[in-house]
Amino acid sequence: MIHLSSKLPQVTNSIFSEMTALAVKHNAINLSQGFPDFDIDSELIKMVNKEMKDGHNQYAPMPGILGLRHTISKFIENNYQSYYSPEDEITITAGGTQAIYTAIATIIKPNDEAIIFEPAYDCYAPTVKAFGGLVKAFEMQPPLFDIDWDMVKKLVTVNTKLIIINSPQNPTGRLLKQEDIDQLKIITKNTDIFIISDEVYGQIVFDNQEHLSLSKFPELKERTFITASFGKMLHCTGWKIGYCLAPQYLMKEFRKIHQFLVFSVNTPIQHAIDSYLNKNNLDLRLSEFYQNKRDLFRTLLKQTKFTLLPCKGSYFQNVSYQNISDEKDVELATRLVKDFKVACIPNSSFYTKNNDYKTLRFCFAKKDETLEKAVDNLINV
Repeated sequence: MIHLSSKLPQVTNSIFSEMTALAVKHNAINLSQGFPDFDIDSELIKMVNKEMKDGHNQYAPMPGILGLRHTISKFIENNYQSYYSPEDEITITAGGTQAIYTAIATIIKPNDEAIIFEPAYDCYAPTVKAFGGLVKAFEMQPPLFDIDWDMVKKLVTVNTKLIIINSPQNPTGRLLKQEDIDQLKIITKNTDIFIISDEVYGQIVFDNQEHLSLSKFPELKERTFITASFGKMLHCTGWKIGYCLAPQYLMKEFRKIHQFLVFSVNTPIQHAIDSYLNKNNLDLRLSEFYQNKRDLFRTLLKQTKFTLLPCKGSYFQNVSYQNISDEKDVELATRLVKDFKVACIPNSSFYTKNNDYKTLRFCFAKKDETLEKAVDNLINV
């Protein structure tokens, strides 16, 4: 028998795949995986179809079509007063996760250390490990998931090469605050530490709060890859299209890997998104749209025994069930699918050490009737 030494021996199917499969098996309402169950704008679909009929069906340029990169540059400049060159500092990617993977691949070499903040999106740690890196996790705790920067500083060593942040944060809905930004500046000043800022939910921020994109802060921008997703922005997660921003010297290295990973990204969809964003003046009103859904879902959940945790951004609502059950979160999440026909994500799956704080994550990027039906079932828990 031929032996293969696994690069990721501890990794199995993601919790998202497992909970979605369980939801399908038990015909449950799927509030686990982060995708909408409502239709995207029919105008955008028509635009994609038109681009296909117009012959935009072959390879796009490796960094992405220049028109879309110009549109992204204008979007960032209008929203965050920060300029990225369309030619040298913006690359279109096959979704946000590919952008993150490529940025990590660009930075991490064997024995390099990366600091992440858990609970964390589940691609960060495995990708660091796949390239021989060591993950150092700062563990945030409910209900507020605040960061103790004095503790973070103790994680920094001469081998620290990367800090990965995510705001609005998946799964907690937490936003970076100005004091977080200030501490990042202090930690990275006069170092060779790079940053990946996962900003895929950057347009989904609630209660008139501001998304503090790292593009706004020159001291951080110079060492940062920013990753984003059109899937979240346009409700089309299955199209797997996003982008990465970085200073020219970083983007040059990013593209070296990107070209051998996917080379280029879906051509007609790039053209269609470019036309759509320009026609809609880049004002998609996502925050208002999702805040209405958040508020509805939170109002409905108050009828249950769950305790609501804060949600400042993203389209995820976390709840505590400490007053309901002593079960492990994976056990309760599984029982909710089987007995109450609602799927969610147990938050221990977002911790390297599977920390169980008795919290669950629900996705509210759903039709109002879907949310209402789900809570009708959860009232009985």
